[in-house]
Amino acid sequence: MANMINGLYMILKKIDKALYRKRLRVVFVGMALALMAISVAASTLFIYLFSSPGASNFLYNMAGVAVAAIIIFIVLNKFRQNPYLLEVVYVWDLKQQLNRINRKLRKIEAAVENNDINAMIIMNFVYQGSRQVYELDDNTITMGSLVNKINALEERMQDLGLSLSTNDFDPAMLEKF
Repeated sequence: MANMINGLYMILKKIDKALYRKRLRVVFVGMALALMAISVAASTLFIYLFSSPGASNFLYNMAGVAVAAIIIFIVLNKFRQNPYLLEVVYVWDLKQQLNRINRKLRKIEAAVENNDINAMIIMNFVYQGSRQVYELDDNTITMGSLVNKINALEERMQDLGLSLSTNDFDPAMLEKF
C-alpha cells in the first residue's frame, strides 16, 4: 500500500540534506520578511482607515498580522507543487504524518506488544520517518534512543518472521487505534 498525504502518495525517500537546509532557510527568511512587510502595510492601512487619534491600535496591528499570515498561507499553498519546495514540503508533510501517529502512540505501542502487524508497520514508519527528520534537522540528542527502538522493533519482526517495509504504511491503519 502507498502512503497518501493530502491526496498525494508519500513514501519515505532520500532527501539531500544540504539542499533541504538551504531551501528551508530561504523559505523561512522569505516568510519572515513577507510577514513583517505585509503586517506593517496592512496594519498601517487599517489604522489609517479605521482608527481615530489617541485610540489604541492594538486590534488593528493584530488584524495586520492575521492578514499577513493568511496571505502567506495562501501563497505557500499555491506554490506547494513548485519543484523548489519539493524537499521542504516533503519534510513538512512527513512531520504532519508523524504528529498524527504520535497522538495515538500509546495504543499503537500496546498493539505492538500484542504482535499486531498493522501496529508494527505504523511503528516502523514512525521510527524510520523520525530518523530521517532527526538527521535532516541535526537532532542527534535523541538518535541513540531512536536507534534502540528501531533495533528492538526489527528484532521483534524477525522473531515473528515478518519483513515489513515503510511502504506498507497506509494512514487508514490509524483508524483502528
